Order: sequence, then C-alpha cells, then structure tokens
Amino acid sequence: MDSLHNKLLALDGKGYKAYKAIAGTYTFPAFTLSIDHVQGDPFATPSRISVSVDTRKAAFPHELWQTDVRRVALEDFLGRAIRHAIDRFVKGHRGSGGSGEFHISTSGQQVLVRNAILVNKDIIEARFTLGLPAQGRRAAGREAVAMLIDELPKVIDASLYYQNLDSQQIRQHVHSVEDQDALRHWLQEAGLVAFVADNALLPRASGVDDRPLRKDALPFKAPESLARTVTLPNAGEVRGLGIGHGVTLIVGGGFHGKSTLLHALERGVYNHIPGDGRERVATIENAVKVRAEDSRAISRVNISPFIDHLPFGRDTVAFSTENASGSTSQAANIIEALECGTQLLLIDEDTSATNFMIRDKRMQALVADDKEPITPLIHRVRDLYQQRGVSSVIVMGGSGDYFDVADTVIMLDAYQPHDVTQQARALAKPVTPTTTPGKIFDEPVSRRPDANVLSPARANREVKINTRGVHDLLYGEHHIDLSQVEQLIDIGQTRSIGLMIYYFSQHYAATGENLIQGLQKVMADTQRHGLDIFSPYKVGNLALPRLHELAAAINRIREGQWQ
Repeated sequence: MDSLHNKLLALDGKGYKAYKAIAGTYTFPAFTLSIDHVQGDPFATPSRISVSVDTRKAAFPHELWQTDVRRVALEDFLGRAIRHAIDRFVKGHRGSGGSGEFHISTSGQQVLVRNAILVNKDIIEARFTLGLPAQGRRAAGREAVAMLIDELPKVIDASLYYQNLDSQQIRQHVHSVEDQDALRHWLQEAGLVAFVADNALLPRASGVDDRPLRKDALPFKAPESLARTVTLPNAGEVRGLGIGHGVTLIVGGGFHGKSTLLHALERGVYNHIPGDGRERVATIENAVKVRAEDSRAISRVNISPFIDHLPFGRDTVAFSTENASGSTSQAANIIEALECGTQLLLIDEDTSATNFMIRDKRMQALVADDKEPITPLIHRVRDLYQQRGVSSVIVMGGSGDYFDVADTVIMLDAYQPHDVTQQARALAKPVTPTTTPGKIFDEPVSRRPDANVLSPARANREVKINTRGVHDLLYGEHHIDLSQVEQLIDIGQTRSIGLMIYYFSQHYAATGENLIQGLQKVMADTQRHGLDIFSPYKVGNLALPRLHELAAAINRIREGQWQ
C-alpha cells in the first residue's frame, strides 16, 4: 500500500501516461489490489482493477455459497453492496474525462451469472473500473491517492466483510434466489410451463423502468380452478397460477394486464431480486418470446410449415433474405426457437404479423388457398404441441377464432386472472383442417455459417468486438441489431455474446456440427470454466446469456454465406 501511495504522489503533475507505472499488485491490510490495466488518456476506456479478500477473513458462512445457485446469489448481493458503498464513499468527479469514477457491473431487477464478483473457497474477488484522475492531460496523483488509498478501502470494508453487512438481508437474498431456482425446476415435474404466485406485483414503473409499480398495483391472485401449490426450500408452501402444457390464451379488454402478464412470463426465465414483485414468477428456462421482425436477415431457415409456394418459385425449405417481411420473420423466429430446443413459445398479437396469426373465413373465400402462401399460426399451433411438444402462451384480444385451438383461456380483468375456458369452449367451432397432411414439424434443417460470416476482423484490426447498448452489437464489419430479441436484458450479456461468437468461430464452427450443436458446446465450456474463458484479459463486465440469445445474434448477421 505504501509503495502505491508513494508512486502516486511522485507522478502528480506528470503527463497522464505516467500512470502506466502503477500497474501491478499491492497488499493492503484488508485486501490485495491488482491494477490490471491503466488507461492511456482521461477520456479513454477506464482503467481496470481487481480486489481480492481472503474468504476466511471475509467470514461469510459456507452455507451461503455452498451450491452454485447460492454462490451466484451471494455474488449478486455483493456486487450490489459494492455499488451502494461506491455511492456512499466515493466522491466521484475529480477532473477531466471520467476522473474519479468507480464502477462495478451489476444486474437490474434480475440475478444473472456475472464475472464482476467471484466467490470461491480461497478468495472473494471484485472487479472494478475506475477513471484515474487528471487535470487536463496531466496525472492528478494526489486525487488518485484519495481514490485508491482512502476511498477504495472504505468501499471494500463496507461491502465484502460479513460482519459489516446486514446478515438477514443477505440470507433473504440468497434464499429468495434459491426458491426461484427450485420453483423453475418444479415446473417440469408438475406438468407446467409457468407459475405466477399469489401476491405477485407484475406491473412495472414505466416502459423504461423495470422496477415494480407500487402505487395502485393490485396483487395477483390465481383463480381456484387453475391454482397450484408448491413447497419451496425456504418460503414453504406457495399458492399461485399454474400454466399447463398445450395452448394457453390470455384474453381481456385493453389495458387490463394481458401484455403485462406475458412480459412477466418472458422474464420468468431469470431469477429476480427480493422485492421485485416477480420473484415467484417462473417460466421454463428455454421459453422464447417470438414476434414479427420486419427487415431482419434470415439465412437458410425452413419456414415451409408456415410459408410455402412463394411467387417465382422461391425456396422456403432453406429460405434466405436480407429483408424479411413480418410474416416470414415471425415464421423464422419460431423455427429458430425450435432449433434451440424451446418447449414454450410466448406470443403477443400486438407484436405479431396479422396475416401470420390468422386468416378469417371471408378472406379464405376471397383468396383461394393456392394463391395464399401463408398458413397462419392458428392452423399450426396444435401441430407444434402434438408433434414437437412445444406449448404456446398467446395474448389475444382481437380474435375469438383461437378459442377453437386453446386448452386453457385466462381472462385478465383489472389485472386479475379468471378461468374462462368453459365459456370460450362454448363459443368455439371446429377448426377447418389445413391442406397440408402428415407431419409438419420435422427436425429443422441442419445449417451453419461459413467462416467469413464469423470473422470479427475490421479494417486493419484483427479483432473488433464492441457494444453500443444492450441491443447493439458491433462484431467486426457486422452491425447486429438485437432490438427485437426481447429476452436479452443486460449489456453484459451482449458483450459476452460478441466474445462467445468469436470463441465459437475459433473452436467449433469448422468441426462439422450445425450451428446449435456448436453453440451448445460453447455453453458447456462456460458451465465448466466460467465467463473468463472468452476474454483475452481480465474483465468484470460480462454476464451469461442463454443459448437462444447467442444463436439469435448469429442468425441476424446480414453478410456471408451459410451451409
């Protein structure tokens, strides 16, 4: 610590690049500091540091991190504790550019696997970025002393030592995440695809604020006919709405909570922090929200179950386009979800192509079948379930024709669910058979991108991978738009996706497997070795994506050939 103190004082007033001399490892009384990367300019990407605390001295009870799910929960809690300590002890702006800023990557309302905090039997490691202070383009060594010698120890002492934290809060956080994980695993044995607990608070504060809406929000309560009870490891018995296999419709008037419920279900693939309101909403982990996505690229996807005999003889068994329509994009999104092994599709009519969802009797009478290439979802949704075991939850407010194919119909009235299945069946009519006989949903066409598609090279730089937000990935020459991949929620996931695509290109892209088989191996490597295997240097800003979102990024690359 003293050597760092002296170095910082000695470089005060020198050119900013003089900070390069402080890279290295320093021993403090309560932790070890590693300065892993020093920025070359006060306006450049911030410096990276990591702090290690002896696990025995930190004294967190072993039971809080003895399983993978508990360890991830504790790491999430500690990341948030560090963020709060930074707000409490760090002055912040101290000069030019990002001078004086400390930052640690944390999640929003969800609990994600990250590499910002790593807990094991030997150490607890925390990874930060900091803006080394400058006056103009000269090092502000004395301000750096205040940051690293004064502020940083206060942050670590307040956040990484069990005795200085609220033990009840820690246990609540860990137990809540463990319960959510257990709830999600219970779904399969219970014959369910999703569960929403009584008293859940589903509405969000706003369209850009994922925190719960507290004012005027009504707690959720399941109708008795659809109620299920689960016994969780820590919370005990919990009652709620169980959504079973098959086709489930969510209906109701406008502004009564249909899309809000579906949104909670699409986020139910993730665990949530206590107090979020959705911490006992669980959806099977491979559920996929699909929608229309005008203008996306599609590469060799078999959309023929939905779209066939296009004009001019265009192939729909291995369909490719640089500019998909609403219907072709939604068809491709479903088939790509099947490739990833989904067992549940989540669909909202508001974000769907109308002609993909339904074709009413009058339109069928006017436009002959042999002139209409689209077979709408209403004629395929039961095939999906019966032939592939894929269930669907569909928000439908404008067409009662889906009553004909539904197993369960849930009506939202002022955000409260009611079972109206019997009333809907009384209104249902037999479904007109489709003109396509036999098995519709065979295994998807095996496909993979050529090496040129996966090259991250850009101009004279060998590798260029960057993000400009959660849904904007720059991968070499490719600009990948992920704005319609609605279950991608964190920029750390997007960063990981870019690095994982490169890893896939180096290890599995040319081994003969198809895209999904190769990506499954990437995910397995992550499970064994952690997110650090994807970065050539130590970072703390990565979060784990799902297989679906990883594949979705590659599927949206516009240039290059596919096999």
